[in-house]
Amino acid sequence: MNIETIIFIPVLLFSFFITLLLIPVWIRHAKKINLLGKDMHKMNSELIPEAGGVVVLAGIFSGIFYYTLIKICVYHTYKNVITTFGLVITILFVAIIGILDDTVGGWKKGLRQWQKPLLTIPAAIPFLLVNFHRTTIDLPILGLKDVGLLYPLLLIPAGIVGSANAFNMLAGYNGLEAGMGVIILGVISLLSFLSHQYFAVMLSLIGISALIAFLFYNWYPAKIFPGDTLTYSIGAYIAICAILGGVEKYALFLFIPYFLDFFLPLRKGLQVEAFARVNKDGSIEQPYNQIFDTAHLVIFLLKKIKKRVYETDVVLIILGFEFILGLICVIVRLNAS
Repeated sequence: MNIETIIFIPVLLFSFFITLLLIPVWIRHAKKINLLGKDMHKMNSELIPEAGGVVVLAGIFSGIFYYTLIKICVYHTYKNVITTFGLVITILFVAIIGILDDTVGGWKKGLRQWQKPLLTIPAAIPFLLVNFHRTTIDLPILGLKDVGLLYPLLLIPAGIVGSANAFNMLAGYNGLEAGMGVIILGVISLLSFLSHQYFAVMLSLIGISALIAFLFYNWYPAKIFPGDTLTYSIGAYIAICAILGGVEKYALFLFIPYFLDFFLPLRKGLQVEAFARVNKDGSIEQPYNQIFDTAHLVIFLLKKIKKRVYETDVVLIILGFEFILGLICVIVRLNAS
């Protein structure tokens, strides 16, 4: 029996409870250092602790290290250990970028748009180096192709940089970022399982465990915000899990909402915000006369069928759409086998 199937329950529980126990601690600390942000979809709401991604990362890293410790000390195997430390260093570097964006200059300021992808490029190097032997990729229509050094030198960093920055775009609604992470990683774990890539399955499930714990505090009404610390880190983590699972083409399909969230604001030079306009009764409206964001599109469509649209409506619709995309991926993969 594979080691991952033996130890996955204690590892996932460890990651879940570490995250769950640390969140109240971080909430108190964030309030003390005034790391707070306004909940944009509430009327007269108090400021909410930011950068909750720090706690999610603590849960993920705890799960990964506990898993590695069991493998080495109990089962005496060093398989994937170098890869593990490579991915941890990459995620840690990406997390630092997210922390800087959350803390430099205060709330809603942070790093400039061009700085974020630029800084993410060197962060991909540690994972690139430990996967330099990888040269094949499963492409849509073309199937499995050996692309040589193009894969480690270009496609791996492009995947990590693109995923980290894209995942940061569709955000700003209670439970949305963590919920999307749970669904995407859930699909990747299932697809990786079907491909017998159990290491990728374990990593994906560790991420899911930490995110579910975070959702207890981040779901409407949120008591903590994820911040760019979470969005950048989980975006990169998704790319890494997809690469290790050999399911890159499915991950691209799962990112359709993020592609949409990139192209819609282009019509206004990316000078728009994803936040909606809040009414006195707590319902929300489109903030612009045109649609410049995926969330705004959802609000526009929902207004066609119901009089009042609320934040949770938007989140559930986007999560539901992502679930459907995931279901399509699984069906396609099953039909291909």
